[in-house]
Amino acid sequence: MREYTTQMDAARKGIITPEMMQVALKEYRTSEEIRELVAKGQVAIPANVNHKCISPEGVGSMLRTKINVNLGVSRDCKDYNIEMEKVMAAVDMGAEAIMDLSSHGNTQPFRQKLVAECPAMLGTVPIYDSVIHYQRDLATLTAKDFIDVVRLHAEDGVDFVTLHCGITRKTIDQIKKHKRKMNIVSRGGSLVFAWMCMTGEENPFYEYYDEILDICREYDVTISLGDACRPGCLADASDVCQIEELVRLGELTKRAWEKDVQVMVEGPGHMPMDEIAANMKMQQKICMGAPFYVLGPIVTDIAPGYDHITSAIGGAIAAQNGAAFLCYVTPAEHLALPNVEDVKQGIIASKIAAHAADIAKHVPHAMDQDNAMAEARQCFDWDKQWDCSLDPETAKAIRVDRSPEFDDTCSMCGKFCAVRSMNKALAGEYIDILG
Repeated sequence: MREYTTQMDAARKGIITPEMMQVALKEYRTSEEIRELVAKGQVAIPANVNHKCISPEGVGSMLRTKINVNLGVSRDCKDYNIEMEKVMAAVDMGAEAIMDLSSHGNTQPFRQKLVAECPAMLGTVPIYDSVIHYQRDLATLTAKDFIDVVRLHAEDGVDFVTLHCGITRKTIDQIKKHKRKMNIVSRGGSLVFAWMCMTGEENPFYEYYDEILDICREYDVTISLGDACRPGCLADASDVCQIEELVRLGELTKRAWEKDVQVMVEGPGHMPMDEIAANMKMQQKICMGAPFYVLGPIVTDIAPGYDHITSAIGGAIAAQNGAAFLCYVTPAEHLALPNVEDVKQGIIASKIAAHAADIAKHVPHAMDQDNAMAEARQCFDWDKQWDCSLDPETAKAIRVDRSPEFDDTCSMCGKFCAVRSMNKALAGEYIDILG
């Protein structure tokens, strides 16, 4: 039996856990540095005691920016085998976390399969599963029903749960008073809001927060404090509903830390580029450095089919300014459940954003791969270029499809290639262009 309950409990007792040691190796830091950051709450290591095959990751603004991939079936797309294919593809492409957002059918076997087979961090949103688990309409569920599903997910081995604890009955009045273009676009937040409206009761995730903390402490589940009032369009960014909820999330972060429960805080959403940095700094201040987990941010509302790009732009800015965890966005965002190709495009876009931010933040060894790519390009080592690529198959396929006449060129420049000309000039060789 271990001497601690959670990673935070161990860190505060001066204990360096196996998970902390693994994170330290991945981050090129000492185990003691990681322990100190976990003790402060500035790094979370989501690792449920029942998730035995996990490869632990640290989430914190001073570490490598991590990527989450949302998956799961819906009433219109019910094939769990396809979702498992997406999971394996996501892990192969370097996603550090998978969130199962299934909203149809018997969800528990798929969740348990993920825990048994997936080495990435696993997250869920228990309120989604509540209606499905009980097969009852939202208004008939009780606060106890919701809390019991949180416990079920914890027992199954989920590493982090998104809980929309920060909206209260006061939020109902705010939403009615402060007219938003998009109201609440958080699926979980809207369900909590609807339940409060229909029952007249307080948000159970807020009212029974201490009971939830006890569950999370028992299984070492990290709470991801969901932002129910995240902006769903540029016009709603940084409004009173979003900011007041963030203040409440700061209070809930402190209460969780008092019970040694690890916390991540979720953030926007749709947001103009010039507001992103300020929002990141505000979160760090209000939530005392707790890791910030952002969806995007999506920097324009007019690019359906290309929101993996709008999200990558916002994600790079957010991560450079303190966000620790990026939730990927796919080309299917706002349109449909993503297919395998959408998942790939979303992950690659998010990985580019995260990597660019890590370079800007001077994360240790972040630019090693870029330096290796530069060396490979300088000497036309194509195999090494594929090895350095985020998506080797795509890069290689493009070159093969439009292969050049000469191997030391590409089909765009041919013998006008600057690298080729410079190599020959510096070596004192004759530079042939037309031959």
